[in-house]
Amino acid sequence: MRVRVVGALTLLLCAALTVCAHVGSPDVYFEGEAGPYHLFVTVRVPQVIPGVAEIRVRSASGDVQSMQFVSMRLSGPGSNLPPTPDLAQQSKEDPQFFTGSLWLMESGALRVRIRVDGAKGKGEVSIPVPSFAQRTLPMDKPLKGILGLLMVFLAVGMVFIAGAAVREGNLAPGETPEPAKIRRAKLVMAITAVVVVGILYLGRAWWSAEAGNYERGVNFFKPPAAETTLESGNRLVIRARGQDKEWPNEVKMEEVIPDHNHLMHLFLIRVPGMDRLLHLHPERITGGAFAEELPAISAGRYQVFADVVDKAGFPWTLLGEVNLPQIAGKPLTVDDSSWSGAPLTKPPGEANTFLLPDGGHMTWERTSGPLKANTAMNFTFSVQTKEGKPAQDLEPYMGMAGHAEFVRSDMSAFAHVHPAGSAAMAALELAQAGVLEGLRAMPGGMPMGAQPPAVSFPYGFPRPGDYRIFVQIKRAGQVETGVFDARVE
Repeated sequence: MRVRVVGALTLLLCAALTVCAHVGSPDVYFEGEAGPYHLFVTVRVPQVIPGVAEIRVRSASGDVQSMQFVSMRLSGPGSNLPPTPDLAQQSKEDPQFFTGSLWLMESGALRVRIRVDGAKGKGEVSIPVPSFAQRTLPMDKPLKGILGLLMVFLAVGMVFIAGAAVREGNLAPGETPEPAKIRRAKLVMAITAVVVVGILYLGRAWWSAEAGNYERGVNFFKPPAAETTLESGNRLVIRARGQDKEWPNEVKMEEVIPDHNHLMHLFLIRVPGMDRLLHLHPERITGGAFAEELPAISAGRYQVFADVVDKAGFPWTLLGEVNLPQIAGKPLTVDDSSWSGAPLTKPPGEANTFLLPDGGHMTWERTSGPLKANTAMNFTFSVQTKEGKPAQDLEPYMGMAGHAEFVRSDMSAFAHVHPAGSAAMAALELAQAGVLEGLRAMPGGMPMGAQPPAVSFPYGFPRPGDYRIFVQIKRAGQVETGVFDARVE
């Protein structure tokens, strides 16, 4: 029976997924220009903060002589005060490959600035990096036991040392301490024991407070809930609720900034088959909520991923589930899109060609060999007409050559990726200090005019499993979606 009245819909939080921005996919991938040099960058963020981020850079040319890395805030105080940069290490076997590491000392919206020097002069690019603690690392039990024994040994030793100092500090060799000194030593030992116990108690209280603050920080950056309500007229309302009570005071939905000209990118994926996708753009309404008049949609249970970027440039993905009835709905707007097709099979098929609605084809230019997790790759998809010729009618889609969503079959990993990489374009603009010309130079970044018949996305699967890749392009004013399945080892 159709639901036409105001009502709350089912929401399931995946609280175990400790990531913002891209659910279950925290590393940052980037492809673009640092002045005259074309770079492919991977930033592997640490699981704890403070922590060390690993940076890997491949230059498209062999004329790069040196690189420097430095991290700083993306916006606000300190964003223009970089510390001393670290020199990257150039591979002896592959001179086009550079590696380095940087300490990320605080959580929030940061950026990694890469400075390049080579035969063509100097170049620079800044890449936004969401920095946050993903987990609490427990201490190993053997180490915990050893440190506990050392603490007891030192505490007891301090008591006996204090007593011995009072009792025997001024004795000549062979002299016996007087009874008064012995009594005084016992009193000092008792006082020392109380002081040592007090120090240990205060230290434990301090440690517990720090651990509590750290744990609250971990909860703060967990995916906020996408609380959904279906109102009459098929109006879906989305409200954000953070995992920490302080989250709404720090992240205000009334202050999120546009990303690809939209404040929110809403993805609805029907589960478990992943056989239906909607990419919508709700408008903000009173109270910081977002609302969207739904288009035609089949009944079922849908996973909700809603991307927003806060005013500091930190990207968030609201996460939830919603049960929807069969809806006739409104026509799709210019940037909205939908797709329906065959469900994901297990193991997934390995077809590299997808039939588009107009009879053309999208082809995944896939390299031979198995796909590996935690390996940076360039995913290239070419488009052909129904006659088999390269398509010449591709247009920019929301300012990009294309969009891609990489989704794990159990919904534990989701990444909305662009030709410039996995960073939100709104954050990338802040990282580049608003220099639009620099963004135009990036592959797929704010393209102008006709587009080539292929689009590429830099990305790496976060862990093994079955994935479905949705690739969205725009041709002759129509958004088309290609769908590809992959098994990752």
